[in-house]
Amino acid sequence: MTGQPGAFRIVDKLQKLGEDIDYKHLRYHRKRVLVSKEFTFDAAHHLHAYEGKCKNLHGHTYKVVFGISGKPDEIGITVDFGQIKEIWKSAIEPFLDHRYLNETLPPMNTTAENMVVWLFEQMQQALMEYESLREQEARTEFVRLYETPTSYAEVRREWMDHE
Repeated sequence: MTGQPGAFRIVDKLQKLGEDIDYKHLRYHRKRVLVSKEFTFDAAHHLHAYEGKCKNLHGHTYKVVFGISGKPDEIGITVDFGQIKEIWKSAIEPFLDHRYLNETLPPMNTTAENMVVWLFEQMQQALMEYESLREQEARTEFVRLYETPTSYAEVRREWMDHE
């Protein structure tokens, strides 16, 4: 490394695979690593058997955060963020975004506490459908569902596995 720390510089030479770094060095370790990706969706719902404002039809801009762990593949990627997005877009988001949740989710009271377990189950099931992710031992570690910017429900793998 040349130059002063923090000083602006343009690299002298772009590193090339096979010349400057060997393929065998792309994976630095085989430790389990968690990656996280978040998505937002807008949806309407109402709660049953609840005395409060939420018994009325209303909407939220939800934010969901998925924490997924696995062991890096031969090039050092645990779970490609693009694969998580693909799962979200194809297997989960169609049930949620701009939908009436009481109609599109399985029979349940559409509380954040119920929905976050459904989200966990959908992500875990989808991960198992990718052979490469099974080889990397990918698994859902947590899901956090924000109903408002300051209120969320969360579920963790250890709770799902032991209940």
